[in-house]
Amino acid sequence: MSLTGEMLIGQSSVAGSRDPIHAINPSTGEQLEPGYLGGTAAEVDRAAQLAWDAFDQYRETSLDARARFLETIAGNVEALGDELLTRVMAETGLPRGRVEAELARTCKQLRLFADVVRSGEWLDVRIDSALPERQPIPRVDMRSRQIPLGPVVVFGASNFPLAFSVAGGDTSSALAAGCPVIVKAHSAHPGTSELVGRAVQKAVAECGMPEGVFSVLFGSGREVGAKLVADNRIKAVGFTGSFSGGTALMAIAQQRNEPIPVYAEMSSSNPVFLLPSALSNRGEALADGFVSTLTTCAGQYCTSPGLLIAEKGQALNTFITTAAAAINQSATQTMLTPGIYDAYEHGVTALSANPRVRTLAHALASDAPNQCRAALFAVSARDFMEDDSLHDEVFGSAALVVECNDQTEVLQVAECLEGQLTATLQLDEADLDAARKLMPILERKVGRVLVNGWPPGLEVGHTTVHGGPFPSTSDSRTTSVGSAAIVRFLRPVCYQAVPDNLLPDALKERNPLQLKRLYDGKWDL
Repeated sequence: MSLTGEMLIGQSSVAGSRDPIHAINPSTGEQLEPGYLGGTAAEVDRAAQLAWDAFDQYRETSLDARARFLETIAGNVEALGDELLTRVMAETGLPRGRVEAELARTCKQLRLFADVVRSGEWLDVRIDSALPERQPIPRVDMRSRQIPLGPVVVFGASNFPLAFSVAGGDTSSALAAGCPVIVKAHSAHPGTSELVGRAVQKAVAECGMPEGVFSVLFGSGREVGAKLVADNRIKAVGFTGSFSGGTALMAIAQQRNEPIPVYAEMSSSNPVFLLPSALSNRGEALADGFVSTLTTCAGQYCTSPGLLIAEKGQALNTFITTAAAAINQSATQTMLTPGIYDAYEHGVTALSANPRVRTLAHALASDAPNQCRAALFAVSARDFMEDDSLHDEVFGSAALVVECNDQTEVLQVAECLEGQLTATLQLDEADLDAARKLMPILERKVGRVLVNGWPPGLEVGHTTVHGGPFPSTSDSRTTSVGSAAIVRFLRPVCYQAVPDNLLPDALKERNPLQLKRLYDGKWDL
């Protein structure tokens, strides 16, 4: 497939008119062709109108037709084959194995949501049948279901060019809910975005879906994204990226005449608690596992462990010595974009210059462009709690060890943490009492608690929670990964005393869709 550098608006390919975006190969600094001319208010208006025109038809497509649409997208993306893999590697510097794994996850997500759609359970059908003889007040027939919010804007993420981008989790869950999607492609991987976008566009035509159910727009800066979020035909936003970017979109969404939800995943340091017995019994093994996790893909995961919290003592000293030695000998890795590299360098420099912080290790240097040198730092618990700047995420292979005097101080550090995506407990049997004291705090602070593992490598399933309290996300009640992500783009509607022949099929008395329903307070299976 030849890359054209054009936007995809419905079934049309449209050349932009703003300054061109060129992907940069971060491994070499090479500028990649073609250039992608950015969109204007006219393209935003056209995509938004098409999406709005498609909404009422698309939201009432049959469950099977919508599921087949998602499956067709997955098949079309897979059919891109080596062309897609090669372009992703060129635009990100990621190794082939990592890209293949992400591609598999992307298509798994699409097929997971196809299964979710077919089940119909997400419709959450509830029926309270009429009780005309009830005293003192009769009850009329009342029925409810979930319906989609409306057109959704999805912002592609820099660190996951497939799984959190054009056909990623936000797009698949919104399409599953019955919402048309307009993707604001990330400027770091426009060629990848075009390839995947054309695979989705093709699926729209093959499955006979309304034209406006999907579009992809390009644009440098924030002009296109801001106009999309402000458009009154857009009813929700999915975003994965920086704290500043997420909060800027939230501000625009709240200033509208009709404020809309922004589901933003933004910032997390993902604390790891090294509990005393585990640290004493297997400190060197934990250090090896930590360094391996920290340096995988230059730490460019939203769940990379950036904080280590433990009691001071010989066991922690052994852990630090082992981890520092491994980091000092580790090679650099290419970061995804020059911008991410610059932000990482700024964060590491700030930690190095902080008089409260000790530098423990720094990876080997390199003359190649955009190279992440892993780094390890330490600070006392008291200084950590007093200096808010030490709580900021450094996106990449950098971590801070927080040294506590005792378990009471460990609890105090846990209590002062901001909202996080994950927290990990490294524990042995003798640590269970300490863990029980931490658990209530962590439940308030994070979306996912792990024991004796490392947080990257998120499983995509029905129990998955990839979210957490602010500032890790904008809404702690939701997840952006897993089947429960569909609920972000739904709202309930009640139908009171509506005749059966006017009800949607999901609520008809004979249950033609054979759905699981809560009927008079009991589940009708």
